[in-house]
Amino acid sequence: MFRRREETTNPPVQPAPAERVTSVLGPGTIWKGSLSGSGGVRIEGAFEGEIALRGLLVVGATGRVTCPHLRANVVVIAGAMRGDITAEKVEIRSTGRVWGDVVTAAFTTEEGAFLRGQIRMEDQVDIGLAPVSGEELSIEGEEGVMIETTGEVEEEGGEG
Repeated sequence: MFRRREETTNPPVQPAPAERVTSVLGPGTIWKGSLSGSGGVRIEGAFEGEIALRGLLVVGATGRVTCPHLRANVVVIAGAMRGDITAEKVEIRSTGRVWGDVVTAAFTTEEGAFLRGQIRMEDQVDIGLAPVSGEELSIEGEEGVMIETTGEVEEEGGEG
């Protein structure tokens, strides 16, 4: 009457790998220049300049970004952002503050998030960056010299 049913065990389906952060601008760090390329970047310090990124950009809770027009595939704001955003997906966390207009196909906010600007929702968003295979992240400093992401940066508070 009660027979144990033999279950076929299928291996679990692995979701596609999510975009991950590969470079970090740490807290207490100030950077002026431009940021472009592919990959995931997290900003916990202060950044001022242009950002054009094929990938994920996270502005952490301690991060402050001033960028006239930020372009990235996915943007997550938990800190402060001044400037317009064009991205396929934008998320403003409860601690996030944005002063600027947003153009996106997917928009999410948490309770407590702040936005002063307009949101324009589109079916598809072209961030204006042609896909280039094998491109790496590049950061250009104020003097116009290309440096690696581990290059010297100006620390807040000056010399000890």
